[in-house]
Amino acid sequence: MDSSYVLSVIWFVLWGVLWAVYFILDGYDFGIAMWLPLIGASSEVERSAMYRVTGPFWDGNEVWLITAGGVTFAAFPLAYAVLFSSLYTPLMILLFCLILRGVASELRFQWDNRWYRFICDGAVVTGSLVAVILLGVAFSNLFRGLPLEYDEATQFFMFRGNLLNLLHPYCLLGGILFVLMFLVHGGLYLGWRTEGDLRKKAIYLTQAVWPIFFVVFLLYVVLTFAWAGLYKNYFSSPLLLALPLLCAILFVLSGFHLYWKTKVGKSLLASCGGILTLTLTGVLGMFPNLIPSRLVASGSLNVVNASSSGKTLGIMLVVAVIFVPTVIAYQIWAHKKLAVTVKVD
Repeated sequence: MDSSYVLSVIWFVLWGVLWAVYFILDGYDFGIAMWLPLIGASSEVERSAMYRVTGPFWDGNEVWLITAGGVTFAAFPLAYAVLFSSLYTPLMILLFCLILRGVASELRFQWDNRWYRFICDGAVVTGSLVAVILLGVAFSNLFRGLPLEYDEATQFFMFRGNLLNLLHPYCLLGGILFVLMFLVHGGLYLGWRTEGDLRKKAIYLTQAVWPIFFVVFLLYVVLTFAWAGLYKNYFSSPLLLALPLLCAILFVLSGFHLYWKTKVGKSLLASCGGILTLTLTGVLGMFPNLIPSRLVASGSLNVVNASSSGKTLGIMLVVAVIFVPTVIAYQIWAHKKLAVTVKVD
């Protein structure tokens, strides 16, 4: 087997893992931000406590988004070019939402004024909600396939659609799924890191949302059979079906610990596993495609026609082997040192 192809496959798997880590880490940031209008509605003290929960970590968590985007650019430059030229408008909206929530989070405590902080809170909630919806819609469009075809005249993969083509019911359901999944994930993290009434409210509201999330999750899985081609790989290699099955089991375990045991830490850990396996289920279902085309097979970008040279991938792999474990170790250390119980004064 060609070494360049092996390296391309390795980077394809790493690409999926990086997105999964980003969803796990920034997912609880998004979730807590979206809970602000409900959990933090009663007092400024509780809202400030919610910010303190994510304060030491949110900017570090978003580094994984930059890493995932950087890997796409360096390992699969053609896929990066086609993706960003095809989805320029929604990706720019996503970028502005991330900027908005970050700036508002930092500036919120610079002025002790009720209306000023209300505006900042609104910016954080809106930026987080819209960003999560866009991520869910974008990945669901990848699972379904984009309207791409190879144009001989330009010798480039052309996007034959518009924004309305991206708003398929299946893709919109993906946006809803991401919102609910991150609400549960963020509620669990908030319940794990706080105490008193704030913790009780976080657990209570998360328990109220979890059944809705799980129903939408099951519906999304069923509709994937009808509107996406993710299961071809799984049916051709039945052993791979263990991955989506494990995903469902982990989400069920998360609910079990949340309801019957009220062990929020274990529920959060199971939620992390569920998000990881859900992301990898989608990514491995697309293999060997990074951006499948729903028009013609020749319009798809895959690990062969979209990857960098074998030498580039090899150098990148050496760098990744050194620095990715270093970053992971640092984030584990940071969470151990800074993830203390936040007290509501």
